[in-house]
Amino acid sequence: MADEKDKLVRDQPAEIPTEQGPLAVYKGAQPPAPKWFEDAVATPYETSFVECEGARIHYQSWGDRSKPGLLLVHGNGAHAHWWDFVAPYLTDDYRVVAMTFSGMGDSDWRERYVMDTFAKEQLAVCEAAGLFAHAEKPIIVAHSFGGFVTILTGAEYGDRFGGIVIVDSPVNPPDRPRSGPPPVRGGKVYPSLEAALARFRLAPPQLCENHFIMDYIARWSLGKKPLADGPTGEKMGDGWGWKFDPSIWQRFAVSRPPQELLKETRCRIALFKGEKSILWEDDVGDYMRDLLNRQVPFIEIPEARHHVMLDQPLAFVAALRTLLQEWRYSTPDRVVPGR
Repeated sequence: MADEKDKLVRDQPAEIPTEQGPLAVYKGAQPPAPKWFEDAVATPYETSFVECEGARIHYQSWGDRSKPGLLLVHGNGAHAHWWDFVAPYLTDDYRVVAMTFSGMGDSDWRERYVMDTFAKEQLAVCEAAGLFAHAEKPIIVAHSFGGFVTILTGAEYGDRFGGIVIVDSPVNPPDRPRSGPPPVRGGKVYPSLEAALARFRLAPPQLCENHFIMDYIARWSLGKKPLADGPTGEKMGDGWGWKFDPSIWQRFAVSRPPQELLKETRCRIALFKGEKSILWEDDVGDYMRDLLNRQVPFIEIPEARHHVMLDQPLAFVAALRTLLQEWRYSTPDRVVPGR
């Protein structure tokens, strides 16, 4: 039955504008959550902002400042709170920071978005959070669109980092270019929080059994916004709308292809993949490892789809902690791609 549901999701278009999401059945109430999740999201963190090329960039920090740095980076339309239930599991060894790209979450919007600027935002957050001040270079863990930004960061600024972990960001061969993120409808304002939560869905569309995680990130994705005026011009008060800039991908530019950037990565790199992610064709993993001379860990998380940390958060944490331990105590020149 699960395979049949997966097939239905695969066959759906990128947008499902008339269909309510899985949170609709809760009618605005929070789904029950396991204790590990409640404890994780209750872990205190610091909220900060740093300016980068005219925009305020939001980031959060957990753990001891004296430990080496770990930067967590989200995907398209997401925000730093996608890592709230992951970050506390990494603080034994790291000062953990999660950032929000401009045009998303609580960061400022821009008139124009450029891939190089997103990479500079990563550097600005690392600098402001003190991650470059430690004797050990920081590591970036980045999901989906954030992974493509991080591939650029690894190529242009890799000498400043101890490694990058790319989570479900497939780089296709040049003859199969990706079309980029799908258009997202984000301008609508809903009359209530319940109505907005009922519309929350993941993109690309997929099943996710962990409704408590979806509900948590959905609530952080919404903010109060004014409703449209009534038919006679009367003010209708505030409703709820998505925080991301809905026109971001109409004002977005890239400079270099990801195939070229991946090959030029100047630090250690590891690739994570959701076993059931719909974004990967069978040969793409081999293609990426060829670009990296195959000297790279390629880790598949069982039963995970594209949104790996939502689908299998504890399995993801376990695999990530194992990789980071191996990196921390191995000889760097033994694992750097192409060296």
